[in-house]
Amino acid sequence: MSQRYKLVLEYDGTDLLGWQKQLDGPSVQEYVEKAIYNFCGEETEVYGAGRTDAGVHALGQVAHFDTEKTYDIFRIKEALNAHLRTLEAPVSVLDVSTVDNSFNARFSAVGRSYIYRITNRRAPLILDKYRSWWVYVPLDVEKMRQGAKYLLGHHDFSSFRAAKCQAKSPLKTLDKLDIAQNGEEITFYVEAKSFLHHQVRNMVGTLKMVGDGHLSPEDIATILEQKSRDAAGPTAPAHGLYLHKIFY
Repeated sequence: MSQRYKLVLEYDGTDLLGWQKQLDGPSVQEYVEKAIYNFCGEETEVYGAGRTDAGVHALGQVAHFDTEKTYDIFRIKEALNAHLRTLEAPVSVLDVSTVDNSFNARFSAVGRSYIYRITNRRAPLILDKYRSWWVYVPLDVEKMRQGAKYLLGHHDFSSFRAAKCQAKSPLKTLDKLDIAQNGEEITFYVEAKSFLHHQVRNMVGTLKMVGDGHLSPEDIATILEQKSRDAAGPTAPAHGLYLHKIFY
């Protein structure tokens, strides 16, 4: 009988094409599967809790995979990180644990948490160029918070859904959308059971327009009601988004 393992991963998405394996460039899934094969010689598929897009980072992505043999979890963690370093992969294994074969990184999840970072200053970003969205016009964070309140709860989020979204329904329940400010840093903390494709980035891009005065907080309610992607603001850049945590 095979053994299933749960991984917690951290990665820098700057030079990756996202989670899912691609034919034209590196992905998180490909790197981890290569590391597993180099460790134990077994061809196995790694399943992630969320299919992050190109450029998106992760602080706590969760994945699972199966092996025919059973291995010590400390040995797996050390070996996978060693092989990932050899592959020069921007991926790190933070934790490994054994789980029941009924566990599924994606379908067993009961919640997902994302962080989105904006740096609001006149000077261009250097150190955080691929870690945060640089917005040089002043943003009114309090107005953004007022607008965010309209997004909480159960809604049809069609206005914040990417055209290529494969979800069967646009109905989602947003449990948390907090906006914190620390000097020039503006951080969004977002939680839900699941999200539509680009939902977080589309919400942030629209709330940024509230912050810079192009929209009023009350416009968010109208945008939701219109149920049209054309009604909302632009998609915020991928490099400001972090998959923070998966809840089980």
